[in-house]
Amino acid sequence: MAAAAAAAAARRGRGSASGGGVVLLCLVAAALLMEAVPAAEAGGKTYYVGDAAGWGRNLDWWLAGKTFYAGDVLVFKYNKEYHDVAVVGGKGYRRCKVPRNKDTVVLRTGYDQVTLRRGNNYFICGMPGHCDAGMKVAVKAW
Repeated sequence: MAAAAAAAAARRGRGSASGGGVVLLCLVAAALLMEAVPAAEAGGKTYYVGDAAGWGRNLDWWLAGKTFYAGDVLVFKYNKEYHDVAVVGGKGYRRCKVPRNKDTVVLRTGYDQVTLRRGNNYFICGMPGHCDAGMKVAVKAW
């Protein structure tokens, strides 16, 4: 008798049979959403600026074809005797000037790691003349 009642409930769209369909639908939707989340948001990808050549001039070639996400990490490798990495705003990037305020970050280790924030991220070499010669990079992170 209980089996007949369960079968009748399933035919009417009630009971465990319809609940299983909802659960399956939720699992499929969750899997699709997880697929849509960029890997960077799950921990970030690491990029070496300039690849093997390192932090240098005219890096448009290095940016080509890359998509960056908030949480990705840029690694700047360079000779710390001759270069640095200044994290600047758009104005500092365009003017090749390192702002002289307490919020300005200038890295000088020769192996600096910077986590990208969502939006535009700007980096220049603060050594005199280096930025003007093209030692700067702007990275947009989604």
